[in-house]
Amino acid sequence: MQATTPSASIHIGLMVPINNTTMQPELLQWLPAGSQCTLHKIPRGKGLLTRETIPAYKQQALELAKAFVNAPIDILAYGCTAASFLSGPQADAELADALAQTVGKSVVTTAQSMVLALQAQGLRRIALVTPYQDEVNDQLKSYLHQSGIEVAAFDSLRAPNVDALGLITAEQVAAMARTVMTEDAQAMFIACSQLPTRTILEPLSLEFGRPVLSSIQATAWRIQHTLSSRLAT
Repeated sequence: MQATTPSASIHIGLMVPINNTTMQPELLQWLPAGSQCTLHKIPRGKGLLTRETIPAYKQQALELAKAFVNAPIDILAYGCTAASFLSGPQADAELADALAQTVGKSVVTTAQSMVLALQAQGLRRIALVTPYQDEVNDQLKSYLHQSGIEVAAFDSLRAPNVDALGLITAEQVAAMARTVMTEDAQAMFIACSQLPTRTILEPLSLEFGRPVLSSIQATAWRIQHTLSSRLAT
């Protein structure tokens, strides 16, 4: 995926669930050299997010966003993918707007970034790999469907809790990707900002002969595209 890269380094604000250990380091590797990240983690328990727990979780996110007010950041990234998928595209966009009003900066969400990155390459039929339980998987497929993207092949590592999610390795993700990819998929997407993908995307893309994208990579692309577009206006 070709990024629209600002010439200067970027200072991003990043919001992720408290258990997320992957997004900050991998996101910085996708951004221009010298980029910085101010990180705030949204509190949550060991259990997985559900439709019932989403309203309280989103309220915590809005409260936490106040920590970025007057912070020297260029843009805010909201990397809570399961929360976005359970909420749906419209509610995710509304949360992004509310965060932007709170912080006074542009906001990108990882879920929106996923869709926009696929659309930017004209990819409408994908293979999909996730670590989620089926409630989130079903909502993710619906999120994509509402954006005109069909899931041609799918499987999930189905982590039972956040501890198990944090133990998933890049090698496990790559192994599942190889079993899921089909000839009729235009590309593969690996969802979830906790999954490590930085080292496996290019090898898998070369192996499949088709694009392989991930949540963190798509977020980095969207950050750079948003900032470049703002500078051009």
